[in-house]
Amino acid sequence: MSVAELRDPAVPAGPVGTATERAPRRFSTRFFTSELMLIFGRRRNWVGGLILAAVPILIAIAVKANPPAGGDASNFLNQITGNGIFVALAALVLEMPLFLPIAVASIAGDSVAGEANLGTLRYLLSVPVDRTRLLLVKFGAIAVFALAATLLVALVGALLGLVLFGGGPVLTLSGTLLPFWTGVGRLLLIVVYIAICMTALGGIGLFVSTLTEQPIAATIATLILALGSEISDAIPQLSAIHRFLPTHYWLAFGDLMRDPISYSGILPGLLSAAIYLAIFGTAAWARFGGRDISS
Repeated sequence: MSVAELRDPAVPAGPVGTATERAPRRFSTRFFTSELMLIFGRRRNWVGGLILAAVPILIAIAVKANPPAGGDASNFLNQITGNGIFVALAALVLEMPLFLPIAVASIAGDSVAGEANLGTLRYLLSVPVDRTRLLLVKFGAIAVFALAATLLVALVGALLGLVLFGGGPVLTLSGTLLPFWTGVGRLLLIVVYIAICMTALGGIGLFVSTLTEQPIAATIATLILALGSEISDAIPQLSAIHRFLPTHYWLAFGDLMRDPISYSGILPGLLSAAIYLAIFGTAAWARFGGRDISS
């Protein structure tokens, strides 16, 4: 009996001379959905989300109890009593250096190393799941989590701030006033920018996660890289390398609150995030693609 006779008629014929013929793989989001459910279904991640949400709540309560006397317009805390949206902005400023990186690093560090630690990585790849597809799914889930975590802080801060302090025109860092909904649009742009920066950190964490089978070690290593970058960025004697550090442009989102928007920090920040994603994404693919999976 020939190969043509053995072939399932439902499977389209491949090119002449091929040794094997496979049905085309249909696109499915089931794997990605499962990964998101795994991340957002864990109780420890819910606890982390509550911690992130607690910061804008504490800011709003503190300012309500003891309003600032006013001052520099560049200090978002001083603007909260005039517009509740600034609760979200102040919370993002406070959480950007530490709390958000911790949240993203924990997810990224657990992405591959967690599977290896539980002994499920080898079985996951035997389904079979292509290694490149696995990394893309893991990275996509990290990006979604980074956006969700940033949006959570902004939403809790903005909603609570509007309830306690009201809305109205938004005072920019340039000293001009923007209509309320224009200010909301600027806040959303800030959320997107911060999420991109956190996703770049997640890309670094994904690479680190392919180097070890201990998710805690991968998380700590990613945090050390982030904090080391922030410390180096604060040392004037190291100014020559500041613009090459992954955290250097994180706080550039304040330029989105200027009128007109200043792109002097935003565009280099986006470029920096893209470069780090490209470098560490490629490194993660090269490392994981040739890695011998033993667990």
